[in-house]
Amino acid sequence: MSEAPSTAPVCYRHPSRETLLSCSRCDRPICTSCMNDAVVGHHCPDCVKEGRRSQRPARTAFGGSRAGRLGYVCQAIIAVNVLFLIASAILGGPQAIAGGGGWFGLLGIGTPVTQWGAVLGYAGYGGEIHGVASGEWYRLVTAMFINYGAVHLLLNMSLVATMGRYLERQLGPARFLALYLLAGFGGNVAAYVFQPPFGQSAGASTATFGLIIAVIVINRRMALDVGPVMPLLITNLLFTFTVPGISVAGHLGGLAVGAAAAAVLAYAKMPRRALKQVIGLVAVLLLILAAVVLRTMALLNIYG
Repeated sequence: MSEAPSTAPVCYRHPSRETLLSCSRCDRPICTSCMNDAVVGHHCPDCVKEGRRSQRPARTAFGGSRAGRLGYVCQAIIAVNVLFLIASAILGGPQAIAGGGGWFGLLGIGTPVTQWGAVLGYAGYGGEIHGVASGEWYRLVTAMFINYGAVHLLLNMSLVATMGRYLERQLGPARFLALYLLAGFGGNVAAYVFQPPFGQSAGASTATFGLIIAVIVINRRMALDVGPVMPLLITNLLFTFTVPGISVAGHLGGLAVGAAAAAVLAYAKMPRRALKQVIGLVAVLLLILAAVVLRTMALLNIYG
């Protein structure tokens, strides 16, 4: 006598397995291998996958991606600065690293790399006219990645590794990168506007000054203690005004623009917070570009 065929439900993913369990979301039968614990009942793998797709990604308090915890932007910034110093050493020799510059001889000398990428208003050398006013606008960007020697590099990159990593976690990668680039660019523009047109300056400190003040702005927004950061800011300001050869305009420009950019990111409110942040940062950028245009016109009227 043959047995009657089984009428028990089978798992929709494993037809050979009978089961009395079902997905509490779609009601499909599932076996113990396929079930996923839920707040109520169990979910099948397809419903779990669909739920993950529809779930909004986690954001920081300022709307940034949680990917900032990985610190990829800071690592990339450090890598670019190191590569520029290696290029300086290759083209300028060992004194590009240390032993030929200021600050008790600890800094490196100028090299073809610094000559090419440092902030320069308007000057003639090599039989040609060079500088931002002559069309070399790229200097306002490249100067924030060029450092005079290993000590200069280490001082600046230590701030990127500490202040920068903290800000990247709080703001997310995109917002942090915008802050860093704006502060560095703003500091270089301040050097272009307020320094003699024939003087050169370079260094990541235009951007790192922006990072220090940004930490203070962000912490105040979150009602956190800013006391531990204040001695760092004061020490850097003392170095700025007492050590010869430092670009005072560049440091103060990075500080001012960093504060403005951080305030935009920290105090923009919902709804449409991201749009407000973009508009605010673009407004800061346009003001900086206006200063570049005015300075260029003034130099060309004098020397052009």
